[in-house]
Formats: sequence, structure tokens, C-alpha cells
Amino acid sequence: MILQALYEYYQRKAKELAPEGFEKKEIKFIIQIDKDGSFIDLIDTREDKVGHFYILPKSIGRSGANAWHTTFLLWDHYGYILSHPKDDTPASLEMAMKQNKTFINNIKYLPDELKNDKGINAILKFYEKNQTEEVKKHILWNDCKSIPNCNMTFKLNEELILIPERDIVKTYQMHQLCTENVDKEDKIKGFCLITGNNEFITRLHTATPIQGSKSNAKIVSFQRNSGFDSYGKEQAYNSPVGQSAESAYSTALKFLLDKNSSNKFVLSDITTVFWAEKRIQDKSFNIEKCFQWIIDDSPQDDPDRGIHAVQGLYESIQSGKKIQKNNGRFYVLGLSPNAARISIRFWKTGAIVEFETMIKQHFDDFSIVHKEHEPEFLSLSKILRSIVLDYKMENVPPNLAGKMLECILDGTPYPETLLNLCINRIRAEASKKDQNGNSIQNVTRIRAAILKACINRKLRYYNVNTREVSMALDLENKDIGYLLGRLFAVLEQIQEKSSGGAGKLNSTIRDRYYGSFSSTPVTVFTILMKLKNNHLKKITGGLQKWFEDRIGEIMKDIDANNIPAHLTLQEQAKFAVGYYHQRMNK
Repeated sequence: MILQALYEYYQRKAKELAPEGFEKKEIKFIIQIDKDGSFIDLIDTREDKVGHFYILPKSIGRSGANAWHTTFLLWDHYGYILSHPKDDTPASLEMAMKQNKTFINNIKYLPDELKNDKGINAILKFYEKNQTEEVKKHILWNDCKSIPNCNMTFKLNEELILIPERDIVKTYQMHQLCTENVDKEDKIKGFCLITGNNEFITRLHTATPIQGSKSNAKIVSFQRNSGFDSYGKEQAYNSPVGQSAESAYSTALKFLLDKNSSNKFVLSDITTVFWAEKRIQDKSFNIEKCFQWIIDDSPQDDPDRGIHAVQGLYESIQSGKKIQKNNGRFYVLGLSPNAARISIRFWKTGAIVEFETMIKQHFDDFSIVHKEHEPEFLSLSKILRSIVLDYKMENVPPNLAGKMLECILDGTPYPETLLNLCINRIRAEASKKDQNGNSIQNVTRIRAAILKACINRKLRYYNVNTREVSMALDLENKDIGYLLGRLFAVLEQIQEKSSGGAGKLNSTIRDRYYGSFSSTPVTVFTILMKLKNNHLKKITGGLQKWFEDRIGEIMKDIDANNIPAHLTLQEQAKFAVGYYHQRMNK
């Protein structure tokens, strides 16, 4: 299903993607030669350490001890191009020599009409005249060789295009239909699982590396004699994919994984790509264009873009436009590095309207009262960063990001880990100070929204007949955790007013007592009430009565003689939300 969907995406985006038999490849250094093969210059294509991307003949899968037998058409890394080893060991030196010989022989065995082309003929003369040593004398060679497996190719000094981009090379590559340069015994025909056509089967699939994986990592990979062989078929021949289909799906996946792709985001160790089955007609909200922001709003993004996108989603769903216009399917593929392979963490597919309904529900669940300057909607990356040390994504537990995304798309309860981490982070920061010595706001808008969302999703999913946590202050909520949180907020406000403002205090009751009152309230309840009486004496006028009324309003539903000895995790979460609601209700 995954390969089929990628294959169909290639058909949809054929005009934007590399044609069959080709791929967009980063080339960081170009060897410039004249028509007689003499070395002219070494050109650095990099900008901010990223090389220029060219459409070149497609790379061929290679792995194992005999990988050096396989090279690419007129481009490859410096081991093949210049016989440069990856290190100074004798084995690496010998390997580089074999790679270079393979590259040269591959050109020599091309048809005569190609070898007579002035570009390809110049490359052959380059090697005949031993110009590789001239390249290594260039001032930029040290930069080139410092890049592991740096890809290189050639261009004539009188032309703008690369030699692999010449028309005669393109024509030749199209005729090859991406066949591998392997022995005839590996050119086996079969019925492709994707297209159903009877064609040559791809034995080694194209590498589609992701962040954190090896450069040759693949989404489809087989080993010999490892349990996948049956009926006399081994490796990929047991799950045949035709060369044409393999070229299409791998090109589509590489396009989605490109660093400039708007159909990709990386959270923690998961690289996620997404795409729609067909072009989306609805102009009010295009999930394919906006899904990236929903998950990861990068700092350089225009914040209004995300706000308008989600507002468009609400408007479109409420008006019923989705059912009329977006009857196609949407795909979300989560990938993680795994040694030399790529693991599929999750694969979600369904009608576009179903995904958008789930996304709207997610934003509804995280909706909570907030200050005017704060963003109306929260991306997943903001949510995850708010519950870990230093607000850094690298501190997010490896499996949490993927599980969260699955919960959003499936409408299932958020992971218990999310609630646990949020409560722990709140308690850890209860007594922390910023660089100016002021208390850090530990129950932030995002954390309160997380706790509200976790509680309500679980209640709704398991159909528990209990009052959900509201978006703003709920005077009818009689849950003991919620009430104690509200009470603690009022007690803290009283202390602040009695001292002339929060900035006047070295520490507040939150710094000292939040952790204990939110988990074992009976241990500090009496102390807090005595402190409250002392603080109230310093407040005069109507404000004192206002605070007394608030305390009375809350305490009428609390048995002062039966304060809980311990609050469960869910009650601690409600404590934090009650505290936040009361603080926002000034």
C-alpha cells in the first residue's frame, strides 16, 4: 500500500519530479575539463555547506563486499572519480583503486556513439592523461576530500551544463530504463506487485536516506538466506517490484524527503512525510500545504500563516465544504533510522475529511483561555518542547513524538507519558528563578492545555460519565483537585497583593508549597491557611473582602476536616488546570 501510494504520487507530480531513470542529486564539487581532457578547475557549488542539486542518471543500489563492482553513469563519489580512499588504511587504498577502475571501465564499455560524444570523450582523455593528480593539487581539494563520500562529476569548460546532463546521455539513460549494471542472471522478469506488469525486477532498491540514517539506507531492503527466501526465489525476487515502478516510488519518496520539501517534518527521531492522493480543490484549507505547520511551526515561519490555516479549517468544516470538495485520500508516513535500513514507525491513510476532522478535534482539545499576545493554536513541536528540560526537542523521549502524532490522527487518548512529563516539569520548575531572580511561570498556558487535553480525551474515549475540564474557569466543577488548585491560586494572589506585587517577593508560596499541596495537600493545608490569615491583614478595603469571598466560594465545596492525604495523577493534573484557570480569572 505504501509503495502503491508513492507510485501514484509520482504519476500525479510527474512534471515536477525527475523523469524516470533520473534523480535530483546533490553535487558539491565539479571537475571542469577541456575537450582534450585537460584539467581546468575544481568548482565548489556549495552555499551554506549545501551543494547544488542536479538531475542526473539514477543511482543504482549497491551494498556488501562487492559494492565496488557498481558505479553510476558519469558521476559518483571521489573514490570512484579520483581513486581517493576514505582513510589511509591499505584496505581503503585498495578499495578506492578498484572503485576508480570500475568507473573508468563503465565509461569504456558505453556504446561507441556515446564515447564519440565530445563530453564523454573528454572524460576518457582525462583519465588517459592521468589528470586526477592535477585535481588533487587544486586549492579546494582539501575542502572536497574532507567531506565523506563527496559526490563529483564533470563539465566542459565551454558549456554550462554538466556532462551527465547532455542530451545524448539523457537519451541513453531513458533507453536503459534504469536497468542495473549486473550480470544477466540478475536480470529476471516477473509480475510487479505495484503495476501488475511483467517486466525486469529490481534486485537492489534505491537508497532513500533520512535524518540519522546511513547514506545507503532504504525503505525496501532484503537479505539473502535470512528467512525471506522461498520457492527458489531470493532477495527482492520474492517480493517483485518492477524497475519502472521502483524508479517512480523512490523518486517520489526522495522528492518528499528533500530538505526544501513542504511535505516533510522531523520531530525527535521521526521523519514524517505526507501527501494527498490528488490535488485539493478547497482554497479555505489545504491540508497538504498546512499540515507541516500544524506539527512543527519553525521560528522563521509567519505566525499568521498557521492561524489563518487553522481558522480556514474550522470555517470549511463548519460550512460543509470538505465533504463536497475533498473526497480524496491523505497519507502520512513516519520513518525512523534503523542501522542500514529505514523503519516504518507508522502509516496512516484515510479520507481527507476524516483527517481534518481529527485535526480540528485536536485543536479543540488543546483550546484553553490565554493572554491576548499568545498564539491561538499550538503546534505539536511547541507542545512537546514545553514538557522537557530547556525546551529542547532532543530531550523529548524517542517514542513520544510519533505516538502523539498517531493519537492526533486516530483520535485516541494522548499518551500517559505526556501527562506524567507535564506534571513533573511543572513541579520541577515551581521553585525555579529566571536570570533576574523572578519566579518562572511553571503552569504555563501550553502545560495547562496539555493536561486539559489528556484528561478530556481519556474521559471521552472511554465514555466515562465525568465532567470534562472546561476551556476557562468553571465554577460548577466540584472535583477536589480542581478546587484545591483554584484555592492555591487565590492564596498566592493574596500573598502577592499583601506585599505590593509578585515582583516584590523573594519567594512565594508557589515556590515552597506547590509540589506538596498538589500531591499531598493535607500536609500543608493548615500552614497555608494560617499564612493566608497573616497576608489578608495587610490588605485593606474592598479587595480584602473580594479575596475572602473567593475563598468562601471555593471552600463551600471542600471539607476542611477531610483534606485528601494524596491526589492521584489525574487529580494533580486537574489541580494544575484549576490553578491556571483561577490565575487567568483576574
